[in-house]
Amino acid sequence: MLAPHPLLVAANAGERAVPIRLSAPGAVLDGAAKSWAERHGFAGKAGELLIVPEGDGIRQVLLGSGAAFDPVLARGLSARLPGGLYRLEAEPETRAAALAFLLGAYVFDRYKARPERAPVRLVAPEGLDLDETTRIVAACALAREMVDTPAADMGPLQIETIAREIAESAGAAVTVTTGEALLEANYPAVHAVGRAAAPHRAPRLIEIGWKLDRTDLPLVALVGKGVVFDTGGLDLKPAAGMRNMKKDMGGAAHALALGRLVMQADLPVRLAVIVAAVENAVSGDAFRPGDILNSRKGLTIEIGNTDAEGRLILADALTRAGEHQPDLTLDFATLTGAARIALGPELPPLYTDDEALAADLLAAGRAVGDPLWRMPLWPGYRAALDTEIADIKNDASAWAQAGSVTAALFLQRFAPASGAWAHMDIFAWNPRARPGFPEGGEAQAIRACYAVLKARYGG
Repeated sequence: MLAPHPLLVAANAGERAVPIRLSAPGAVLDGAAKSWAERHGFAGKAGELLIVPEGDGIRQVLLGSGAAFDPVLARGLSARLPGGLYRLEAEPETRAAALAFLLGAYVFDRYKARPERAPVRLVAPEGLDLDETTRIVAACALAREMVDTPAADMGPLQIETIAREIAESAGAAVTVTTGEALLEANYPAVHAVGRAAAPHRAPRLIEIGWKLDRTDLPLVALVGKGVVFDTGGLDLKPAAGMRNMKKDMGGAAHALALGRLVMQADLPVRLAVIVAAVENAVSGDAFRPGDILNSRKGLTIEIGNTDAEGRLILADALTRAGEHQPDLTLDFATLTGAARIALGPELPPLYTDDEALAADLLAAGRAVGDPLWRMPLWPGYRAALDTEIADIKNDASAWAQAGSVTAALFLQRFAPASGAWAHMDIFAWNPRARPGFPEGGEAQAIRACYAVLKARYGG
């Protein structure tokens, strides 16, 4: 059980809470607020903020709602308000706005001393499930912290340690296959991608199993790409492309965070969380362009580009997930730059050939403010993965152009045959800082996927 979030205060606290009131363009304000708003040019535009003073304190805060209030506007409140206790008046979106407020309060300060300031705290809205809200915020914070941590301090071993802590806290089993043992256990693609790393950063396949003996429950598999740093391998990335590659383990961070959330909520499912954690390094033992790799599924893979390594380790991880015969498989990966060209940093592509799952994920994303956008598994581009000397190649032929689509089509060849499968090509990063969205790690699709799991399986 997590402790209640420290920035949420019970409604019966004795301390006076300053009201935060929504104001749309043209809204009628009371006397003091009206004159103050006119003096400062406050017009109620979405995200506009005005502090209305009273003596030495604050009478109220006006938050511009625009034509229709979006709860995500509350993400910036922690950074924009002076310390104190506030009460958000945003019916009927108060609970969603409270969650957004807490998501926006995230700060990564492991390496930087920051000036102390009084915290911005919020009275918990009536009807808010404090336990559930705390779990969701903690899951998103875990994913962001893992992504924000530099690769020197977030290697394969550190991901394994986090996975073991998550499993232990939930009473789940965990198995880890490391280094040369990957070949013996038939994870050849994971081994090939990670074998060039230093011995203390050896590749590994990490698997958490929770309630797997409960065959009366549906089985959910969560799969994550955990490339702790991606040099591009021998097809070396340029410096600009390598700068933020500490975040290339974002898929693993998301799978572990969502898995922890499911277990903490005790959803009535069996759960397998499978993470391949590797460093795509350069050494005399690095895999090469032109090599042909084996895979756990038995398909051979011709390597055209060593920088298309994430799909290789996911191939083995997805094959392992399929051995559990899951009812639902969700995979998360910072897989392609092409996804960002198509949809930018804030809207992750969703790939699935299951119409019901696609509809559920898109609807959940809209409902909880965690958007996804469905992209096609276009069969016409499958031929771009054909090669004369292997079963499949990891870099699609240039004529297909749609790099995110062809990467998803590659993964589809290895996805479990049982149940539904969805792939999310996440960015896991805020490239620009703004209130509530600091530059750095971001959690994407965790809340949407969790909402779908709750709706499908109860809890």
